[in-house]
Amino acid sequence: MGQSKVLRALGRIVCPPIFKLLYRYKTIGTENIPETGGYILACNHISYSDPVLLGVSTKRTLYFMAKAELFEKSKFFAGLIKALGAFPVKRGANDGKAINTGESIIRNGDIMTIFLEGGRSKNGELMRPRSGCALIAKQTQASVIPACITVIGNPYNTFSRRVIHFGKPISVEELGLTGDSGIKELKYASDKIMDRIKEMRKADLNEYKRR
Repeated sequence: MGQSKVLRALGRIVCPPIFKLLYRYKTIGTENIPETGGYILACNHISYSDPVLLGVSTKRTLYFMAKAELFEKSKFFAGLIKALGAFPVKRGANDGKAINTGESIIRNGDIMTIFLEGGRSKNGELMRPRSGCALIAKQTQASVIPACITVIGNPYNTFSRRVIHFGKPISVEELGLTGDSGIKELKYASDKIMDRIKEMRKADLNEYKRR
């Protein structure tokens, strides 16, 4: 699965100044993203702009699971987001094809991004984590890089300031995942990833609400 190098290069030139103007975003912890190797990036989800904010915040190429409905809007839009690294997942279903695609991306040495909650939060608060991220970590034995996008200010203001925070990778050993892990272990791992995201969000709210 490949991205359009032309679109990606163009996006790296055009998007940062536009998104800096719109969101006045600050990025923290990019040193926690290894320069090479296959990883899972697990992030909360508050806006359709999240994939772009994550993409412009790291030099690594990111691939994204995106809800299947986005690929049904138009052929042009579907082609565009595919070229930028998105692939469809059917929410609320056991989408084996999407899981396999994510696993292939990781085994190919790239970063597969998944929004841990399975949908967007409408008020900026964190929601219950889903088990898809933990399942892929179990299948690939890949470490998970937790990421948190925090709204600083009014969460209902579309263009409130953002902080994009990348945490240190969490190994499958830390997550308690083995090839034999079941539902209980997947839930534990999902909660552990979300706990790390909660810690980052709390720290960023405390730090940047004062400014």
